[in-house]
Amino acid sequence: MFGYFYHEIIKKTIISFGNIFNQIEIHHKNESDKTVSVLKVPLAYGPIQKFLARIEQDPTALKPIKMTLPRMSFEMIGLTYDSSRKSTTIQTFISNANKRVYMPTPYNIQFELNILAKLNEDALQIVEQILPYFQPNYNLTLDLSDLIDDKKDIPITLESVTFTDEYEGDFTKRRAIIYTLRFTAKIYLYGPVAEPNNIIKKATLDYMSGVNSKKRELRYSVTPRATKDYDNDATTTLSIDIDDLTKYISVGDATSISKGNRIYVNTEQMYVESVNANNLVVIRGYENSISTAHVAGTSINLITANDDVLIDPEDNFGFNETTTFFQDFKEYSASQNEDM
Repeated sequence: MFGYFYHEIIKKTIISFGNIFNQIEIHHKNESDKTVSVLKVPLAYGPIQKFLARIEQDPTALKPIKMTLPRMSFEMIGLTYDSSRKSTTIQTFISNANKRVYMPTPYNIQFELNILAKLNEDALQIVEQILPYFQPNYNLTLDLSDLIDDKKDIPITLESVTFTDEYEGDFTKRRAIIYTLRFTAKIYLYGPVAEPNNIIKKATLDYMSGVNSKKRELRYSVTPRATKDYDNDATTTLSIDIDDLTKYISVGDATSISKGNRIYVNTEQMYVESVNANNLVVIRGYENSISTAHVAGTSINLITANDDVLIDPEDNFGFNETTTFFQDFKEYSASQNEDM
């Protein structure tokens, strides 16, 4: 059912998340407020239970070996679908690497960062070097896939900060102060990537015509143009009901609509002939779309260049056409005959 693909997006996100915290230091000072030692705080991937066990580890009765504090650990603790960022499942786009890709699926990764220290002063130094950067988001720019060449800002949100002091039992038990910070990273997961071999991006035709052995050159170029909305930009809404013949329509806000624009209402394309405040004069059923009745509150989408790059190869689409002539063919032919 599924073909193989692997973009390493989750792996890249985990590594990049850890790299945010791998340059943290603590400074120890003497009574004169002079720094006497600087310690880079170690960071490792793993669950907090593993590190707490290592703190109390005693592999031999004669030579106890314990973990050095302070240190930090982090791990991925959850992966959930984010319906609030959902886009049309069958919508595709052409990536920067000229690949056809289905719109990515939004997921949230939950992370837990644990700060372990023996002294509260050490723990507070670490915490204060982290919290100011999350208000509550910190944006991380990732190249999610080498095949797609699509860089995205991944927001890392600080969800909560909790504190525990593991200091139970007698005086021989080692103390462990633990700050636990929970984060959410909003990522996108891409499916398989394909070459856009079945869609025309641009076609150019050169040909020569002549009269009495005289040559004439004409260049004709076409590029695909969307005839419907793909990106659901929700530019505005209808203010009143309209039937299938109404050419004068009122909208909620026409500030983003200009004369010459094409708008998409349900499945009907309209051409804007004029704009006056929030009132439009339009050509109905434009480009062979079907003119139908629409009710107030219906979403109106602009058809723009952004939609052109999202054209699905299975759709029927129009063309933007440009033709370069030297002059009218009849006049040209007459002038060539005179030259003869």
